[in-house]
Amino acid sequence: MFRCPSTTLPISRFPLASLCASLAAPLFTCAALGVAAVSFAVSAPALAQDQPVVSAPSAATVPSAGSAGSAAIDGSMASGTTLRTDDGQLNGPSGASDAKARGAEGATGEAPGNGFDARQADLNHRTEENNYNYAVDEHNCYSKFLVNYCLNKARDRMRTVQAGIRKEQLALDEEQRTARAQQRDQQAALQRAQDEANAPQRAAQDASNQQQYEDKQRQHQLDQAQRAAEAPQRAANEQSYQQKVQQHALDQAQRGVSPSQAAANQQAYDQKQANFQTQLEQAREQGAQKAQERVEKQQSFQRKQETAAQHQQDVAARQKQAADKAQQKQQEQLQQQQQLEQQQKQQQQQQ
Repeated sequence: MFRCPSTTLPISRFPLASLCASLAAPLFTCAALGVAAVSFAVSAPALAQDQPVVSAPSAATVPSAGSAGSAAIDGSMASGTTLRTDDGQLNGPSGASDAKARGAEGATGEAPGNGFDARQADLNHRTEENNYNYAVDEHNCYSKFLVNYCLNKARDRMRTVQAGIRKEQLALDEEQRTARAQQRDQQAALQRAQDEANAPQRAAQDASNQQQYEDKQRQHQLDQAQRAAEAPQRAANEQSYQQKVQQHALDQAQRGVSPSQAAANQQAYDQKQANFQTQLEQAREQGAQKAQERVEKQQSFQRKQETAAQHQQDVAARQKQAADKAQQKQQEQLQQQQQLEQQQKQQQQQQ
């Protein structure tokens, strides 16, 4: 695309040079038009080979030599090989490749739910291309005589293409919503089937938990009753201990042990008892911690077993679905082959 000559009067200190430049501008424009026409003529066969059906402009629409401004615009658009999509044409090499990709997708009969990203990328590309074409047309319109008319036509073309893209975008969004809804329904059905399959196991687990809870409650009641029955024995033991302490104090007094020595002995005894209690508490804490670790390990093992069983069920379900799809596809291929054979037989009979 060449730069259009300026439409404003040049301001120069050399009027003669400015006049020569203004007279030489149409000559350069004609030369650029010739080069653009040659490039378009060279690239037209290649474009015709890529696209089987392309509506080319008729000879009646070629601008005359008198309309230099419109010829310049048409030449600039021809040099860029930009063909309108709203006129049933393609926009340059990129449009041809996009048309090939869309044709290949339509020929392969791609199922709904596949190729959403590719279709969205194609719509985005077409939108950007439409905006770019409109910007080019808007820029080129300012070099024409009927500027507003040219801008209105360019805007109408842009809006027509935009409406088509918008329609396809809405259809694509609806297909995506439908595919997501189907996927959610399938997941919900699988979850319901899984819950129904795990219902007996959950019922058995709940019954086992209830039985364990009732056993613990009965054991607790038995422990409480046994402790209440042992209360008199504990009181007697406490009384006997107090008597022994008193007797020990009397024995020390008779042996002549001083109160300070007795206090020191008592302090040493209390320290030993405190150390023993500390060791006993530590042993209990370690035992409780080890018991908790064993419970956690057992729960982790149970979770791993459940996860492995669920994974095995999922794999079996996916394998079954894949086998069903393969069988269905094979049946469809057999039907298509039979139809083709019948058509060939009919053609042979007609011949």
